[in-house]
Amino acid sequence: MSGAMARRRLLALGGGLALTGGLAACSSPLASGLTGSQPDTADVIFWNLFTGGDGANMVVMEDRFKKTHPGTSVEATVLAWGNPYYTKLALATASGTPPDVGIAHLSRLPLLAASGLLEPIEQAGLGELGVTADKFTPAAWRKATVDGTVYAVPLDTHPFVLYYNVDLARRAGLLDSGGDGLVPLKGAQDFLAAVKAMKTAGGAQYGAVMSITADPSTAWRYFSMIYSGLAGPVVTDSGTRIDLDGEAVQETIAFMQRLTGTGLMPGNLNGSGANALFSTGKAGFLFDGEWQIPSYRQVKGLRFDVVPFPALLGPEPVAYADSHALVVPRNEARSRARTRNAALFIRSLLDNSAVWAEGGHIPAWLPTQRSKAFLDQSPQRHYVRAAFNAQYDPAAWYTGAGSDFQSVVGGTIIEALAGRLTPKGAVPTLRSDLKRFTTARPPVTMK
Repeated sequence: MSGAMARRRLLALGGGLALTGGLAACSSPLASGLTGSQPDTADVIFWNLFTGGDGANMVVMEDRFKKTHPGTSVEATVLAWGNPYYTKLALATASGTPPDVGIAHLSRLPLLAASGLLEPIEQAGLGELGVTADKFTPAAWRKATVDGTVYAVPLDTHPFVLYYNVDLARRAGLLDSGGDGLVPLKGAQDFLAAVKAMKTAGGAQYGAVMSITADPSTAWRYFSMIYSGLAGPVVTDSGTRIDLDGEAVQETIAFMQRLTGTGLMPGNLNGSGANALFSTGKAGFLFDGEWQIPSYRQVKGLRFDVVPFPALLGPEPVAYADSHALVVPRNEARSRARTRNAALFIRSLLDNSAVWAEGGHIPAWLPTQRSKAFLDQSPQRHYVRAAFNAQYDPAAWYTGAGSDFQSVVGGTIIEALAGRLTPKGAVPTLRSDLKRFTTARPPVTMK
């Protein structure tokens, strides 16, 4: 690979590279990648971005692989989430010394694949181990496929979901006849009535809460979920064309403002504020990702459940989602033995993904998703359907988890939630936001 090509791929994935402070440990896999030495310090080099509860669960899964494959060593390196992680992954791959297995968000996959940084999973021998389309949640498998080639093995789906306080829901008359689930909701009017009932009959301070202030990614997830029930992707043609539906935008913003503008939901609220209100029983519903479940489990006396969002403005329910996936970075010098170990490691993580589900994530591997080990987990089993209704970020070089795209577009949605933009005024603002990205020169050629 030429130096110019390597640099282009690095800039594509990270928007630039900050090297200060990152290379203190010259024996690290990243430092080895920079110096050109092969980091064969273990049979499988694994890079991921998991800390906290997810990190602890991943360690358990790694240890299970080591136990079932004695003599095969694994070296796991945890790197910073977001652009720094993808930049370092690109740097190591471009220099010919990548890890054997890495984690990637499926929302980031189009650029990773277009940059030539990944091995197709068939070339890694995963098909021979039974890693085939019929064993995965269809939406995740489709997102793992770029131009007809599968470049990633989905580990999970992590959707934006609807939390509710069980005790407030009971007082509001929102539990089903068995008293162990939310009544079916369909359409905007049903949903708005339920939020209102949480505040009036339920006695909550707010019918619903969400992290809004300084949280553009959450605002984007919320908007995208509702808007996607009415219209297609906001950008198409690999991110070069704006396809925003002005009427759908206005209808979506108007619906959001029916909640925030009437006091059913705060129009300005930070993450800690939303957490405090829901944790103390002052909010009936919480709009958030399922990855927050472990933190709410620790709240003494809080009885809550989680379900997919119902259909709101469109005829069918939509779940905004992303997926963690396992990839094999391209490395022409990787031996067949290392490639085989990488494939066995990936298959083992799939087989043990009920452990991963303890963090709230829905296993993408159907044998786990249908297993007793997962179906015994609550509330996880209650929102599995969201994985089948998953709507990911539109395919473009600038979209995906932790991207500037989410920050910019989400920032406009924050303004609308606060009432500083009208539904009509949001349309040209969003078009301007999108133009900033669609007119930029792509760092790699994308079909």
